[in-house]
Amino acid sequence: MKRLVDTDRDTKRISVRASFGLDSDLEVMAFTEPSDYVPDVDPNYRFDPDTTLAILAGFSCNRRVLIQGMHGTGKSTHIEQVAARLNWPCIRINLDGHISRLDLVGRDAIVLRDGQQITEFREGILPWALQRPMALVLDEYDAGRPEVMFVLQRVLERDGHFTLLDQNRVIAPHSGFRLFATANSVGLGDTSGLYYGVQRLNHAQLDRWNIVAALNYLSPEAEAGIVAAQVPALNHPEGRRLIAAMVEVAALTRAGFQSGDLSTLMSPRTLISWAENVPIFQSTARAFRYAFLNKCDASEQAIVAEYYQRCFDEELAAAPGAPSPHGGA
Repeated sequence: MKRLVDTDRDTKRISVRASFGLDSDLEVMAFTEPSDYVPDVDPNYRFDPDTTLAILAGFSCNRRVLIQGMHGTGKSTHIEQVAARLNWPCIRINLDGHISRLDLVGRDAIVLRDGQQITEFREGILPWALQRPMALVLDEYDAGRPEVMFVLQRVLERDGHFTLLDQNRVIAPHSGFRLFATANSVGLGDTSGLYYGVQRLNHAQLDRWNIVAALNYLSPEAEAGIVAAQVPALNHPEGRRLIAAMVEVAALTRAGFQSGDLSTLMSPRTLISWAENVPIFQSTARAFRYAFLNKCDASEQAIVAEYYQRCFDEELAAAPGAPSPHGGA
C-alpha cells in the first residue's frame, strides 16, 4: 500500500517568493514529509515564472489549471517539479486513444473471496484520486476520446462531486485533491500537422478551466542554461559554446517550421537528447543525425544540413552508405 499524507496533519505554509523566487505574495500549503507518490526533485530544473505561478495558484487556491504549449517544453514536468517541492502526491494519466471511460470511472471485476468467485466493483483512477490528497495531471488532454472527456465535466468544477452510477454513490473531493492538464492546443484541434490525434474540445468544458497558461520555447540563453544543467559533461566553457551553437540550430528549425520550409522542428527535449548523445558518440554531427536529422523528411534534410553548416561552419557529412543531405552521392 502506498503511503499518503493526510492534509489535516503534517502541513505548512510556504512563501512563493522565498521558495520559488517569484515576485508574488502568494503562500501555498506544502506537506512536511513526502509520500511514495511525490515525484523526485530535479535540482537542475529551471522554472518558467509565469507557468510556475499558474501551477502554484492551482495548488494554493484549488484552481483547475490547463497548460498549453508546443511539445518538449516541459509542461507535465513543470507540474511534477512544483509538486515535488511541495511534497504533494502527483500522478499523470496520458489520455491516449486507449484510455476508456471504464479506466477512469471503474468496472466490475470477478474476485476470489473466501474460496468463492464474486463480482466486485473496482474504482477507476478518477474516483481513487478524488478521495485523496493528490494532484492528478491529465496529459495530452486534447487527445482524449469524447466519452472520456464528458466524465470530467463535473469534476472540473472546484467543488465538483463525482457520481458513481454503478454504486449509487456521490463522492466529494478530498480537500487536497488538485486537477491539472497539459495540451498542445487550446481546444481548437491541430492546425499545424504536428499533433495527429488532437481533438477539438467542447468549449463548455474548456470554459471550466480556471487558469490557462502558455508554455512555449524559452530564450536562447535560458534554453542553453537548461541543456548545460541537464548534461554536466558539457557544462564547461568549451561545452557551453557548443551548446550555444546547438541552440542556434534548434531556433533555425523552429523558424523554418513557422515559415513552412520544414514539417518538423527541434524541441527542447530533442535538443537535450542531442547534447546527451555528444559524449556517447564523440561527434556533434553524428549525435545530431541520431537525435534529429533522421527524424526529418528526406526532402527537407538538405535544409536542416544547411542550418547545421550555418551554425557550426562545417558540412554535415552523410552517414556511411546514405545519400548526402545536400543531394550528393
